[in-house]
Amino acid sequence: MTRAIVNRPLKLFVVAGEHSGDALGGRLMAALNGQASGAITYAGVGAEGMEGQGLSSLYPMADVAVMGPLAILKRLPHIVSRVYQTVDAALAFAPDAVVIIDAPEFTHPIAKRIRKRRPAIPIIDYVSPSVWAWRPGRAKKMRPYVDHVMALLPFEPAAHERLGGPPCTYTGHPMIERLAWIAGLDTAPLAQRLGLRDGEPLLVVLPGSRTSEVARLLQPFGDAVAKLKAMGHTFRVVIPAMPHVRAQIEAAVRAWPVAPTLLDGDEDKFRAFKLARAALAASGTVTLELGLSGVPMVVAYQVDQIAAQLRYFIKAQSIVLANLVIEENAFPEFVQADVNGDTLAASLAPLLGDTPARAAQLAALARIPARLKLPSGTPSEAAAAIVLRYAGLSL
Repeated sequence: MTRAIVNRPLKLFVVAGEHSGDALGGRLMAALNGQASGAITYAGVGAEGMEGQGLSSLYPMADVAVMGPLAILKRLPHIVSRVYQTVDAALAFAPDAVVIIDAPEFTHPIAKRIRKRRPAIPIIDYVSPSVWAWRPGRAKKMRPYVDHVMALLPFEPAAHERLGGPPCTYTGHPMIERLAWIAGLDTAPLAQRLGLRDGEPLLVVLPGSRTSEVARLLQPFGDAVAKLKAMGHTFRVVIPAMPHVRAQIEAAVRAWPVAPTLLDGDEDKFRAFKLARAALAASGTVTLELGLSGVPMVVAYQVDQIAAQLRYFIKAQSIVLANLVIEENAFPEFVQADVNGDTLAASLAPLLGDTPARAAQLAALARIPARLKLPSGTPSEAAAAIVLRYAGLSL
């Protein structure tokens, strides 16, 4: 690992607006601490991941961790006040660089105001907004206030170049850092707890991590399970459940004809992936986790009525990250009214047997790791090197 040449201790202002960003920020800060030749002092907004690496958050990140147009509108005055508080704190801290992490509705207004009041401070955006999918004009609008974008997906640098966005580097998806850990997981403990017989198909159901997502998807997912059973398929079902939606899931699945087992924690989730014959998943990062774990999948996406209208502006070829990475719609996806038991079961059924459809998905899955691979090092190390380069330029 190359250490950055810095003449004095660095001050970095890091802002995350949701828990996935906090996890990214924590790993980035650990890599920064390992690469810098001197001490780094941090300030900004984060949660447990970033606080564990030396950040004292300005306020609880939960204050701003809201998703979706309706949720943001309800809390808009409070969020705006937090934006201005964060900008003032950043300017008072006088950092060598600012790193904003994902959550563009919250982090980008902060970046714009810092740039306007203190244009010499470098600003790095960790996680590109999905300009390749919708509102492509955002890429060009970012250029005046973002010096560099660190992308999680390999096709994003080309998208920013095409759209006139800021300089953009693919630093790798954080899932890459977990592949060795996943490979080393022993599936026997979970198989024994489930009483899974040799050759018995396991279906992993992933209705999402947000209460609104779970509320919309569990009924059609349950209908699909019922249809599969009615078609004569024999299988087991597991649902990895986040703690804050576990009770909601437990209540909703009581009427399912195949009683699912709910799983807690990442270890059992990825054990289930390794054992799974197929997955039925909400659209999101989990499709990339399934892709890197080699699990054939069917993907569903349902949103509220306001967000549903916005989908007509989506320009991407797919809503499934695994499809976008390999630039091929290999994994079936269904949105809004098409998310129902009949359509989902019809696509899942071939994946439970040895069929051409299953073989085609397995071939597509095998291409994902190579598309995400970095020449060397980890995503966090690649991102840290860019941050330190910009922080050094401000000395």
